[in-house]
Amino acid sequence: MQRSYDIVGYKLRAKDGTVGSITDLLFDDRHFALRWMVVDTGKWLPGRKVLLPPSALGSPDPSVREYPVDLNLDEIEAAPGLETDEPVSHQLEADIYGHYGWSPYWDSGYGYALVGGMQPVGAVVPEKTIRTDKPEATEKSQHGDPHLRSISEVTGYYVEATDGSIGHIENFVIDETEWIIRYLMIDTKNWWPGKMVLISPHWLREIDWSDRKIFVDVTRYRVKAAPGFDPSMTLDREYEERMYTHYGYQPYWAGWL
Repeated sequence: MQRSYDIVGYKLRAKDGTVGSITDLLFDDRHFALRWMVVDTGKWLPGRKVLLPPSALGSPDPSVREYPVDLNLDEIEAAPGLETDEPVSHQLEADIYGHYGWSPYWDSGYGYALVGGMQPVGAVVPEKTIRTDKPEATEKSQHGDPHLRSISEVTGYYVEATDGSIGHIENFVIDETEWIIRYLMIDTKNWWPGKMVLISPHWLREIDWSDRKIFVDVTRYRVKAAPGFDPSMTLDREYEERMYTHYGYQPYWAGWL
């Protein structure tokens, strides 16, 4: 698994040259699945940004912080790009997939076990998942996909337990095998100094986008007593098992997303 701030900054290399570097990651707030890498094309195409889905990336080379992409520079240059800072529209997403001749993620059936219900893969799930503030979602839907969120924007959101604040989002832990956000890394320094904890997106109960707050279905006591997380440590299954046991939730590898 990778931290989001480790992925940002990686370069992308096409078959015939460097494309640019990753500047942001866009995720679907219903499923916490990564949908797009925002790539700044730098000196190659000054002032332009392009979107590429994570599925287009090959295995990374950490020694040079680079992902290979099985595309030519001409193909990428001719693709629809991000011309402004406006939210990404569903039409733009469809145009990009159409340009490359790829099947879009919404046709794959992948990632549609929704957050909040701990539903097994392939299950029929209720439309309502976690509560969000409706006015902003309605406003954004007029300009872009209201469910696409920027990781750089959401980093720093305050996190509220059932009985009070516990800190803010410092980072995201991303499972690169499925390109899913597995955990939110929470810095508790303003409440409980010196501790970092991980929270699964499945434990969220509400997101208030306008107030930049995320509400989780755990108590402050549970968070305070949870296994601490050292950002320099390797996140292994032993630690995950201790964490899920502590919070009393079934782990995702037991057949749940």
